[in-house]
Amino acid sequence: MPILPREPDLFPETLLSDEHRWTQGDAQWWAIYTMSRREKDLMRRLTAMEIPFCAPLVKRRTRSASGRTRTSHVPLFAGYVFLLGDNDQRQQALTTNCVSKCLAVPDPEILVRDLFRIKQLIDSDVPLTPEAKLTTGAPVRVVSGVLAGVEGVVIQRRGREHLLVAVEFLQQGASVLLEDVAVEPVS
Repeated sequence: MPILPREPDLFPETLLSDEHRWTQGDAQWWAIYTMSRREKDLMRRLTAMEIPFCAPLVKRRTRSASGRTRTSHVPLFAGYVFLLGDNDQRQQALTTNCVSKCLAVPDPEILVRDLFRIKQLIDSDVPLTPEAKLTTGAPVRVVSGVLAGVEGVVIQRRGREHLLVAVEFLQQGASVLLEDVAVEPVS
């Protein structure tokens, strides 16, 4: 049973679709680094201001001292919210008292592609492991199972194969255990 219901981590819902993928007019992608533990507060405020953003949330299950299982939704990339907006919308975000730094994203196409892949992993509802440090490897594409079409890198963790999907801009990502899944090399 969740403590609180899951909040939207993407506004609008079509943000990562083809019609919103790149910049629109004067809008560009910004990586907003928030004050400590203020990601959801910023997301609520951006939604109220109708400013497009993406901040992937993942399930975290914990057990209380009494043995009850609690489910919460926490940011996959602690401290980061990605905003698509013009300079005025960026300034509005800065007035929320939730922002520590604001960085322009140099290659929005790569960022959106990476965020879309992360969203695919989260939507598949398989257990995710946050990955703070990227490793090199050959890129692959999953060809079967619930993750069909997702691209990433196969890595070894604790003697088992995982698919690492990364957000290159942050040099962070998430990995899932590869079980009964066929992969093919990406050229």
